[in-house]
Amino acid sequence: MSVLTEKELYSIDRYFRTANYLSACQMYLLDNPLLKRPLRITDIKNKLVGHWGTVPGQNFVYTHLNRVIKKYDLDMIYISGPGHGGQASVTNTYLEGTYSEVYPNISEDEEGLKKLCKQFSFPGGISSHAAPETPGSINEGGELGYSLSHAFGAVLDNPDLIAACVVGDGEAETGPLATSWHSNKFINPKTDGAVLMDIK
Repeated sequence: MSVLTEKELYSIDRYFRTANYLSACQMYLLDNPLLKRPLRITDIKNKLVGHWGTVPGQNFVYTHLNRVIKKYDLDMIYISGPGHGGQASVTNTYLEGTYSEVYPNISEDEEGLKKLCKQFSFPGGISSHAAPETPGSINEGGELGYSLSHAFGAVLDNPDLIAACVVGDGEAETGPLATSWHSNKFINPKTDGAVLMDIK
């Protein structure tokens, strides 16, 4: 078993902290995400729609999945099941550069960062959950209960794929998720991939 080097640990910690900060900025801020001046009341969103609870956990999972994907050249996807907390998926695709590729108006500079924060869960912006317009999303986070069935569906007939699925506590109470627990019975270890699951 290899141990992380000091440089790897430092980089992972910086990435994780940045992801959490940008996720919080999306939830709360209309302006001034780099805090170049003291916060004003006009910088804060009037109405907060979304949740913070699942976000650090999702950022933690995403950060470390990226590390093992790069280290072992894995064919792996991440499926986010919690309803609110979609800023975690948006944040990570923004930090990777994918978000700006798909939405060039959300550029990788201060102006783009302001737009990224303002649009989250805001009229005319984006939803507070992982949605189809989130780059890479195959799961609608606002419709609870389907993440685990999507994970199993993704690995069927795809022996090299690993689906890392985070199940939200709210969706753990739904009928579709209760049924999904039985999907492992349809997986053939010779022809299908694997599903890793975590509950947040």
